[in-house]
Amino acid sequence: MTPRRRLEAILLPAATAAALVVLWDAAVRWSGTSIFPSPDAVARGIAELARKGLLLAYVRDSLLRVAAGYGAALAIGAPLGIFLGWRPAAARAANPVIQFLRPISPLAWIPVAIVLFGVKDMAAVFLIFLASLFPILVSAMNGVRGVPAMYRQAGANFGLSRASLLARVVFPAALPEILTGLRIALGVAWIVVVAAEMIAVNSGLGYLVIDSRNAGKRYDLVVAAMILIGVIGLVLNLLVQQVSRLRAVRWGFREEMS
Repeated sequence: MTPRRRLEAILLPAATAAALVVLWDAAVRWSGTSIFPSPDAVARGIAELARKGLLLAYVRDSLLRVAAGYGAALAIGAPLGIFLGWRPAAARAANPVIQFLRPISPLAWIPVAIVLFGVKDMAAVFLIFLASLFPILVSAMNGVRGVPAMYRQAGANFGLSRASLLARVVFPAALPEILTGLRIALGVAWIVVVAAEMIAVNSGLGYLVIDSRNAGKRYDLVVAAMILIGVIGLVLNLLVQQVSRLRAVRWGFREEMS
């Protein structure tokens, strides 16, 4: 990326964000609303959370739940997806179960999670695990199945064993699609943790949204929590993009990947 494009990548989003804040402030002033908060009120709300020690605590709790659920889904879904992609007979046997469970919204599992784990962290972690598992599993399975046959034939011609063929040819070729699945799963996990925290736990950013609404109608804190959720989601997405651009895993990606 040229210096000019790098500068544009920073300045253009910053200018857009600043314009939205200005429009937000103007809309609040023009409407004269006493309910929806202004940017200043939201900034004061964030400062209040920081002074009380709640800001970092709630962000930490949400991130830890995502890390636990997403990490478990990655540890199970990626190897299982690679195995199913490598073994077509196993994929045919497992596919009906996968296609049956995959359309069920993770939020539909909330009553089950509460029954199994109570109003505790494990309920939210369980929901995040379910939300992350299928995008990771399916992307890994399809990535391996989509590797061109000529790649496998070339590896076999060089005398690679099946294990070496999988590790040195098939997995690197499938990695771009696997990483796409990881990126989608992380976004879904972050959405689900917020929803789960509104119901199944008593801390985190999702809990902050519902608690601020119910306890005194603190809409400044509601919007503050929403902004924090959006900013952290953006940062997580950027981190996955940076991993995708590493030289060791970049094969198959376009440089202008967004």
